[in-house]
Amino acid sequence: MLDSVRKHQKLAQIILLIFIVPSFALFGISSYTDFFDKDTDLVKIDGKPITTQEVDNNAKRQAERFGGTSQIAQSLPFRQAVLDELIQQRLLAFAVRDLKLSISNAYLSQSLAQIPEIKAMYKPDGSFDSARYRQLLANVGMTVDQFENAQRFDLMIQQLVTAVARTELPNPKLASMISTMYETERQVQSLRFTANEFVNKVNPTDAQLQEYYQANTKLFESPETIDVEFLVLKADPKEDAKVFNDKADQFANITYDQADSLKPAADKLKLSIQSAKGVGRNGQASLSKDHPMNDRRVVQALFNDEALKNKRNIEAVQIAPGTFVSARVVTFNPSKVLPYKEVSAEVRRQYSLKAAQKLAAEAAGTRFEALQKNPNDTNGFGKPVWVSRNKPIDLIGPQLDAVMAVDPAKLPVVVSAQGSDGGITLYRIDQVRQPPAADPKMRAAQAQQMEALAAQAEFAAFLNHMRILADVKVINPLK
Repeated sequence: MLDSVRKHQKLAQIILLIFIVPSFALFGISSYTDFFDKDTDLVKIDGKPITTQEVDNNAKRQAERFGGTSQIAQSLPFRQAVLDELIQQRLLAFAVRDLKLSISNAYLSQSLAQIPEIKAMYKPDGSFDSARYRQLLANVGMTVDQFENAQRFDLMIQQLVTAVARTELPNPKLASMISTMYETERQVQSLRFTANEFVNKVNPTDAQLQEYYQANTKLFESPETIDVEFLVLKADPKEDAKVFNDKADQFANITYDQADSLKPAADKLKLSIQSAKGVGRNGQASLSKDHPMNDRRVVQALFNDEALKNKRNIEAVQIAPGTFVSARVVTFNPSKVLPYKEVSAEVRRQYSLKAAQKLAAEAAGTRFEALQKNPNDTNGFGKPVWVSRNKPIDLIGPQLDAVMAVDPAKLPVVVSAQGSDGGITLYRIDQVRQPPAADPKMRAAQAQQMEALAAQAEFAAFLNHMRILADVKVINPLK
């Protein structure tokens, strides 16, 4: 059977995708979820549960498919994404049944004929080799009815999604109006008030610094670190590839099966147990970038609960071609508040910066109030520049929104916006213009983006409606 799957890999992938994953709802998943205790039920859709085990099994399969580790498959964000995908699949399956969708035999035959392995079964005279077709499906453990029902179901899902998400803007002029808004340019001058300009005016007393330190001890904690032992298995260029592969298998198996120590693997493969101290969640800065303790996957695995609490070996990780690593936590060093004497300079820096930001905001506020009365005062403002949503120059987020929200009928206008550095910038807008010619490529791209966003909104609204009809209930949260 494995030979047949390898021979017909593309068809097998199609079968796995359309039969194993999305068609659970079609063939009755409740027949086996009923055996599990209700504590394992996460969500119920139309009375049928999605269980913890189902999420875990799918997470493991998807992690393996994309080359991820078991730690990734067990992580809450990854499992939540898998659960969300399963919920969407179930809702689409419910919609297919609720809307009584169907696929004609003629359309099914036409679709099947597009699969290369099946297309090759048509003889020169136009007849179809049914015996080969049945044998091909039998090789991957399926009957003709199972495969065609799964394919029919998949086509219904495709048609449903296409129909729901196929959204065109009701009027081409709307796209043109929105593009015009993005192209509209405004002449802007800026005046910045940054903390750096005021930091020299801050002279805190020792009492103020001590008070700040006591109120913000979390800011002055040493990060949690670990002391670790690790093994590195490297391929010898003179060594036969098969020999190394055997060693790599032994390395992975021994470190996993005898997870309480690295010594069995070290003795078996004649490797030296190495150590590293003070490894943080971002690695160890004092070590080289290619050091095992600076490999993201190794460090993530070491800070996993199983490795931290139980001091067990992490699964072998291939950090480079021909290089495998396993490691274990020897000592966990929790974070702790550092004494004031050790962090006094940092306390002063942080206090001064916050105080300077406050002074900058006060100065900006005073100037802003004056400009509301006299917006023609350009003293201190920079050189005028033309900006638009298509060409924002250095304006981002709230800054650009504030500038573009100004009523062009009331110019000149001064607005205030806070930057990511905590500083305040005043923007003076005094002119509005349209560019001499629109960029047809950019307009076409924007129209496509608008249609895509509209399609996403329609699809999300459809799924929300199906959630109501299918009576979706959250039973237990993912843990």
